[in-house]
Amino acid sequence: MNNLGAEMSAVIIDGKNIAAEVRSEVAQRVANLKKNGVTPCLAVILVGENPASVSYVTGKQKALAEVGMKDKSIHLPETIEESELLKLIDELNNDDSVHGILVQLPLPRHINEEKVIIAIKPEKDVDGFHPVNVGNMVIGKKSYLPCTPHGIIVLLQKAGIQTNGKNAVVIGRSNIVGKPVSILLSRKEINCTVTMCHTGTKNLADYTRQADIVVVASGRPHTLTKDMIKKDAVIIDVGVNRIPDESKKSGFRLVGDCDFDDLCEEASFITPVPGGVGPMTIAMLMVNTLEAAEAK
Repeated sequence: MNNLGAEMSAVIIDGKNIAAEVRSEVAQRVANLKKNGVTPCLAVILVGENPASVSYVTGKQKALAEVGMKDKSIHLPETIEESELLKLIDELNNDDSVHGILVQLPLPRHINEEKVIIAIKPEKDVDGFHPVNVGNMVIGKKSYLPCTPHGIIVLLQKAGIQTNGKNAVVIGRSNIVGKPVSILLSRKEINCTVTMCHTGTKNLADYTRQADIVVVASGRPHTLTKDMIKKDAVIIDVGVNRIPDESKKSGFRLVGDCDFDDLCEEASFITPVPGGVGPMTIAMLMVNTLEAAEAK
């Protein structure tokens, strides 16, 4: 964590450093497993050439190498039939050397994502998206937690942020972030009182101004601004948005869902984009894959 100086009072939660700490812990446990003849293995299936998906898969491959896990990446053409993809998943389900299976989303339109998610055995669903794992998360039973929401909880814990009895507002109700992070924040060990806001919420600022912690996963820049929070709120920005920027070689820059510079003047803690929640997603995927191998 770094403090940017007097003009910015918020402490920046360094997701890169915290994720590196998590990966280091995973690497130690992987080394212990290897002594017993077990090498954790993750099969990542990429369908097509979506640039963002290719980038995400590359990041996962680097993390696997860093922690000493086996990488069984499979790159399929965008034209592959749904039946062929399901057949491949079935083969991986029955391969005892593969501990985790992840199908990179989104998939081409002709493939039903729900069918694909359900096809993965719950014990190999290291993304935490299978209905069995989601159900176990809801009732508090042990399960593989979705990586981004779990990463947010670990960020809060490792940054030393008090959550017990705090008011938390989550902006967004997606199955990948909004809903699961609301559930995790309300668990007894975190113990927040949670309000979920979304596109149907009227007067959003009325809710966010009451919040000690705001998790923003709206998928839209400038969703949260300085006038919408109370002094010393904790801001977790999940968004990754590309906006035009002629000063950049790429012609764009990445921003979150929050007005970062503005919020730094009011917040006590805030995550940057990039370098905040993003690195934690891959780190928690490593944790889930490790736990799948340890459970064998």
